[in-house]
Amino acid sequence: MTHATPFAEIWRGPFLESVHSGHAVICDDTGQIVQAWGDPQAVILPRSSSKMIQALPLINSGAADKYGLTTEQLALACASHQGAAIHTDRVGVWLQTLGLGDDDFRCGPQEPEDREAREALIRAHEQPCQIHNNCSGKHAGFLTMTQFLKAGPEYNDPDHPLQRACLEAFETVTQETSPGYGIDGCSAPNFACTLHGMARAMAHFAAAPAGSAEARLHEAMRLHPDLVAGETRACTELMRAMDGKVALKTGAEGFFIAILPQQRLGIALKAACGTTRAAECAIAALLVKLGALDAGHPATLKRMNAPIRNWRGIETGVLKPAAGLQ
Repeated sequence: MTHATPFAEIWRGPFLESVHSGHAVICDDTGQIVQAWGDPQAVILPRSSSKMIQALPLINSGAADKYGLTTEQLALACASHQGAAIHTDRVGVWLQTLGLGDDDFRCGPQEPEDREAREALIRAHEQPCQIHNNCSGKHAGFLTMTQFLKAGPEYNDPDHPLQRACLEAFETVTQETSPGYGIDGCSAPNFACTLHGMARAMAHFAAAPAGSAEARLHEAMRLHPDLVAGETRACTELMRAMDGKVALKTGAEGFFIAILPQQRLGIALKAACGTTRAAECAIAALLVKLGALDAGHPATLKRMNAPIRNWRGIETGVLKPAAGLQ
């Protein structure tokens, strides 16, 4: 087994203080590895980076067209959003069109990460609802598909027809038989594969023909980066920095993917330590390496070669990609 390779370094003055390591794979449209770091065969849980795959049955079944889903709704189906009004208002309307309500979700309540939305709940002496969950857009898609299938309400059950369809889609695009699943933060099964399999799936998305489910999903993400994550978030800011030419999606525990349609490439990476800053630094470095992202863009500089400042605003160090990743 190949060991994790250095991803990101934290320097404090002249001292290398910390090193984050991980695994990364870049695949082309044939599914072959263009370049890899660490172990391409590492078995991983892609977490929320797999939401585009989980949304494939929504389109391929005909449900999305039957219910007239917009590009905004498709972007939300792939989102890990902040729970801001821009997100929850749209998910709320989506639920209403289905004749459903917050109690029909199975994702669980979550305090909004958006400060304005969180403080509004506090001022109103209200508790967060399931619609505030960062995965509520994905679950609105799940509910749409469940209604289309006329299936039971416990759509998170791994044996539910919806989750069986998600597994079939997952194994098709990764070109692997999944060894199993873990239960995600939103209570849905999250299927495992190798890192190579996930990068291969993202390259498959990148090379998908116009009008296909894969193309419709990554086009929606690129068209609505604000809905995929939210203000201050890496997915949103980096997609904007690339003028919507690349789709990005983070996943919990230091996972990240990129879909590059113009280059017909897919990237998947996993920070072995599960740290967000390591994954964000690594994905920025790889996108710069591929010429997709400007190294000097402010959104890049927040994650790669980013100054570390103390409470007085004094620059005390820097977060930068490891030499081998560049």
